[in-house]
Amino acid sequence: MAWTRRLLRKLARMAPRSPLRLVYDEAYRLPLTSLQRTTGFDPRRPDLALWYLRDGDWLPEKDVLKPARISYQELAVVHTAQWLEDVGRPEPLARALSVEPWDIDVDSVMASLRLICGGTVLAARVALNERVPVFNLAGGFHHAFPDKGGGLCVVSDLGLAVAQVRADGFQGRVGVLDLDAHPPDGTRAVLLHLGERLGSDSTDTAWIGSISGSDWGPLPGVDETLLPAGTGDEGYLRALDALLARMPACGLCLVVAGGDVLAGDPLGRLGLSVAGVQRRDRKVVHALGKTPSVWLPGGGYQEHCWQLVANAALALLGVPLAVPARADPLSRHFALVANGLQLDQPGDWQLDMSDVEAELGMRTSTTPRLLDHYTAESIEYIYYKLGILQHLQRLGYHGLRIEIREAQPADHMRLVGQFTGDPAVHVLVDVALERRHEVDGDVLFVHWLELRHPKGSWSAGRPPLPGQSVPGLGLAREAGVLLARTAERLGLAGVVLRPAWFHVAYSARYRYRFRQPEVQGRFEALVRDLQAEPRLQHESGGFALGPASRAIAKGDVSIAHGSLAPMFYSWESEEMIDVLHAATAPEVQAIIDRERSISHFTLSPTAVLT
Repeated sequence: MAWTRRLLRKLARMAPRSPLRLVYDEAYRLPLTSLQRTTGFDPRRPDLALWYLRDGDWLPEKDVLKPARISYQELAVVHTAQWLEDVGRPEPLARALSVEPWDIDVDSVMASLRLICGGTVLAARVALNERVPVFNLAGGFHHAFPDKGGGLCVVSDLGLAVAQVRADGFQGRVGVLDLDAHPPDGTRAVLLHLGERLGSDSTDTAWIGSISGSDWGPLPGVDETLLPAGTGDEGYLRALDALLARMPACGLCLVVAGGDVLAGDPLGRLGLSVAGVQRRDRKVVHALGKTPSVWLPGGGYQEHCWQLVANAALALLGVPLAVPARADPLSRHFALVANGLQLDQPGDWQLDMSDVEAELGMRTSTTPRLLDHYTAESIEYIYYKLGILQHLQRLGYHGLRIEIREAQPADHMRLVGQFTGDPAVHVLVDVALERRHEVDGDVLFVHWLELRHPKGSWSAGRPPLPGQSVPGLGLAREAGVLLARTAERLGLAGVVLRPAWFHVAYSARYRYRFRQPEVQGRFEALVRDLQAEPRLQHESGGFALGPASRAIAKGDVSIAHGSLAPMFYSWESEEMIDVLHAATAPEVQAIIDRERSISHFTLSPTAVLT
């Protein structure tokens, strides 16, 4: 029951906690707009985990440490000169990170990666000096080799940590406990390379133990346990018990607590439950005892993998709880930032002298305000406080500014900017909003919302979605939360939008539903049937949203409705409403259920999927 969960959480907050330090920087978020789409990896993962832990008051602010960027001189200890030269170009970085070269701003990407590596080194030093576990909220790049990168790993933060503590004079054994779903091939190669430089073999440098679900051939020097696909919780935990029993005593342990062991991961195959992953982490915490340890999140290619990172932190704190499945730290963080802005103070939203002068006829116009409320300066400040401007700057844009045009029926707001070497001013965010009166209360109606990345380009592997002229910015979730917060601040009943394409409605389906229950029922049937279509599955697993949306737009999907013969299906661009906090009436749900049950969609056998 809900009250029981609340009581347990209150008691957990009151109980003594084990010491823990976190290492984090807002620049941990990789400035890559297509990474989540191509791999499933959410660059927001460090932010979401930290926001949840901070909002829950699980650890004081003083225990969150900020790292310094690692130097190329330090990188040269574990990587070859040729590889460090190669990472100054977008093409090698793109191959390692599984994105297109156009999505790489070399300076920003390398700044983030060097900062993450600095975080792992800082974590190792703090763990040894303070004899406490330290969790770096990014890192675990175990596929980075001395002379190349791959598997979303460019440089080896693990190898750097070992090299730096050795340089500091630490002579004890270092343990690397790699619990990612894939073998630590890069870590082994880097430690062999480091051992050669230090004049010792790899076993003198570190012990490496691993449990994985992918057979990449023998890895001499690694205590490797290979498990079959779909092993699940109990089989995995038995293997973990055996590995921990074989693990030698170490003076420092680096733990890669990979999230790709979770069931449904498109790249990992081990099939653990969320509870099973948390049991894994608690077993490791118990086995390590007082051994100084550094924890790293490793892989994880599902949207909610941030929860596994936060759960691992709770295990280290000794908190016997897990993150609620519906926790939404992004919305919560935006709400806390907005509430802390004190935007209703004089000089922000209320009348200023320009308004008074206009009323007295001393001026012919007032400062434009979006929805009679937001000035361009206030919007820019909000974007700054939420980290959106910083993210765009790290994508390579500068000269960012807000433009507002008041109009009827909708006000128009644009965020524009330039990028280096191009004098043109480009539109990055383009939105038209209306405060619309309805019988049940005023709503925020979204006429259009476009997030544009004009620096980007298309490729054969990433053609445009229907309606796209340039790639997106990777900020769709942030935009959705901002719309909800805007409606709430203005006292409106909710948000209404009209998705012009299937992929827009699909992305919005957790927060919105179609106003007409019959349309909602058909939409749910469409999602059900397309997700079950074998031709609409990525090779690595997961639903191929882009090809599905393009197939619908081209007329390659048919519908059989009730007893009617199959016919061409045309996308229903009807209004959707924000229903995140509202229950669906039973009579409405009955219509949705009936329509879903009698609607069946089929992809044309001759459809050419792109």
